Amino acid sequence: MLVLVAPGQGAQTPGFLTPWLDLPGLSERLGAWSDAAGIDLVRYGTTADADEIRDTAVAQPLLVAAGLVSAYALFGDDLVGAVKEQTGAVAGHSVGELTAAALTGVLSPEEALRLVRERGLAMAEAAAVTETGMSAVLGGDPDAVVAHLQGLGLTPANINGGGQIVAAGTAAQLAALAEDKPEKARVIPLKVAGAFHTTHMEPAVATLAAKVKELTPADPATPYVSNKDGQVVTFGQEVVDRLVGQVANPVRWDLCMETFTAHGATALVELLPGGTLTGLAKRAMRGTKTVALKTPDDLTAAREAIEEARA
Repeated sequence: MLVLVAPGQGAQTPGFLTPWLDLPGLSERLGAWSDAAGIDLVRYGTTADADEIRDTAVAQPLLVAAGLVSAYALFGDDLVGAVKEQTGAVAGHSVGELTAAALTGVLSPEEALRLVRERGLAMAEAAAVTETGMSAVLGGDPDAVVAHLQGLGLTPANINGGGQIVAAGTAAQLAALAEDKPEKARVIPLKVAGAFHTTHMEPAVATLAAKVKELTPADPATPYVSNKDGQVVTFGQEVVDRLVGQVANPVRWDLCMETFTAHGATALVELLPGGTLTGLAKRAMRGTKTVALKTPDDLTAAREAIEEARA
């Protein structure tokens, strides 16, 4: 069984979309989606610098659009039908959950991009209230790391498995963490613009809750694994409700990977810009074949992984 996953914020790098625009139709697709996304997706994905694409209001729609264009390149125009036929489960990390919602037909690509634009703006506004951020904690005993973070007033915002927990909080709290690391752990500051998936994001939850009332979500065509608790969600409205609440709740990617394994995953393909989630899977899902889409050259390996998983 193959799992299709979409990465979250921080995976973007300057120019990462450039080689993909040579594929037929992708430049036009991105151009058409730019109105829904509220930004020039082509420019931000090709010529914008690191500071520009670090902006939450830019990064989030850019990542969803990138994941979707790579999915169309991999599966063809009948995206929802092909994903249903060729994969066993779909999930996304943080903002990647909106990509996953479009892959399973819960939302159309245009709806996902309009919603992620509102999400990015609302989260950027919430992040501006207090100077906050996130740092990755690598290694150490997971329970001890969580207790250490909580002792410093930080939130374990992403429990990613594979020896990685992401701490979120104020700049002062993160500075204290840098000076007082958990035992046998390294701390790496992340290039994100706020303490996502914490109570600092509560104002964004209220904004999104109002926006999603305009949507009529469909039930997912492919099993959709939620960041909230790693459970498979079968109703479209529940997917959308979880997307809203997840802005201020921790990401439990560790539980998502446990679900993939329990359901018999033998392969995992990570959409553009891939690398982060395949890296976690290599450590936590040993023996699972992984493919990260970074350039169009990776499409062949992804197609081979799909065929092998279906055999």
